[in-house]
Amino acid sequence: MSDARLLAVEAAESHVRAFFEGHSVEVVVCDLGPQRGEVLRDLRVLVVGPGPRSDSWAYVTAGCWAAMEKDGHGLEFVMTAHVRDQQFIDLMAMIAYYHCGGHQLDLEHSMPIGAPWVPGSNCDHLLISLPYLHGPDLEHCPLPGGHARILWTLPVTAAEIEFRRQQGHEALEHLFDEAEIIPTDPFRASVV
Repeated sequence: MSDARLLAVEAAESHVRAFFEGHSVEVVVCDLGPQRGEVLRDLRVLVVGPGPRSDSWAYVTAGCWAAMEKDGHGLEFVMTAHVRDQQFIDLMAMIAYYHCGGHQLDLEHSMPIGAPWVPGSNCDHLLISLPYLHGPDLEHCPLPGGHARILWTLPVTAAEIEFRRQQGHEALEHLFDEAEIIPTDPFRASVV
């Protein structure tokens, strides 16, 4: 990893640690294997335990910006979950590779997971959204030579994705608000 990339990854980690002050933060270095590793070198997933800001677990990528930044701008991703589980670390690595490996994600995009979020869940897609659970203080991450936006990867159902395609992103988010979904509940009912 070049010095500039390493500084960016370290700055993203520092930003997450400062935002989640009072929470435990574990750094997991993801080994994507030789081929995928060429696309996304030294990806880290920051695993944030429950604490003063949130009673949920947060999983945050560090390394996407370093691999994909354009003119100093790029993305990292956050997911919230009800427990600490290796499957969520693996899912964050999958999201990072998907984004950096040719399917560039952005706000209001979606991606299929290929399986339920957790066994028995109806959520088998991810919706890229603003990090509503954490707000703009987490979203806006200053880095050396630019900044990253940390966007939320919200598990959703195929029916919700189809509704969004037909009615728009804001209409789906309005349904989420009306239904008062608990985004960390893997067994929540679909809003459509």
